[in-house]
Amino acid sequence: MEDWTGVLRLGSEARDGKTIGKDVYFQGAFKVMRPIYHDDSGQACYYILNPGGGYLDGDRYQMNISLEKQAKLTLTTQSATKIYKSPHSYAYQEAEFRLKEGSYLEYIPDPLIGYRHARYKQKNVFYLEKGCSLLYSDIITPGWSPDGDQFSYDWLQLINEIYMDDELVVFDHIKLNPASKNMDGIGLMEGYSHLGSMMVIEEKTNPDLLDRLYQTLPHDPNECKIGMSMLSVPGFTIRVLANTTQTIEKIFADVHSVLSQEWFQKTPSFLRKY
Repeated sequence: MEDWTGVLRLGSEARDGKTIGKDVYFQGAFKVMRPIYHDDSGQACYYILNPGGGYLDGDRYQMNISLEKQAKLTLTTQSATKIYKSPHSYAYQEAEFRLKEGSYLEYIPDPLIGYRHARYKQKNVFYLEKGCSLLYSDIITPGWSPDGDQFSYDWLQLINEIYMDDELVVFDHIKLNPASKNMDGIGLMEGYSHLGSMMVIEEKTNPDLLDRLYQTLPHDPNECKIGMSMLSVPGFTIRVLANTTQTIEKIFADVHSVLSQEWFQKTPSFLRKY
């Protein structure tokens, strides 16, 4: 068995109209709070905690999350994921998500902050059955640097794979590598400092919905740059370049609100801790 800094296993199932946890296990520098129910929909919300305060040189984390049929789960973090100096070995996190038919997962972690000389690799693998729904987002934020450099981290790598009935339908690979590239160049950050990504899988997705979403988003190039694309399965992805975390968070919150109202006739709960 590999030596993990933190391990988290969380299974969930629907029972009497309410999602409850089963097979909840954690050890090391990973913990999960008791579920919170923000409304009467029965959707459970779990907050992941890192008692260590951040990811250090050589840290390794593993998550396994599963949703049984009709389970509805929101998974978020207590605070930002802070990646500190990694001079010898990069920090690493892998997560596997399994969603059964009719289930719904919102995985909305706080931003990932890369500090000076940070090196980090993250891999998320989602296994979905047809008829389930997924909303996932992440935000990459540069950490404070004594010389004011916006890109003082060495590299941050995020890999996402989504399988539908065991067929790979989405492969997304981002690697920001300031140590060897000019991050302001075309095709990279293009003068922005923050990067946000959102992926949505839902059978109710259609081009008309994307047109309406696009009209609600800001289009000021001084504030942000936004791209939106349909996926090969019912769903879409959004990419945002901006100069503040708050700009991206608001865009994603607005999209989340529209989707929740249209698909589930509910208003998403405010998840942040500040």
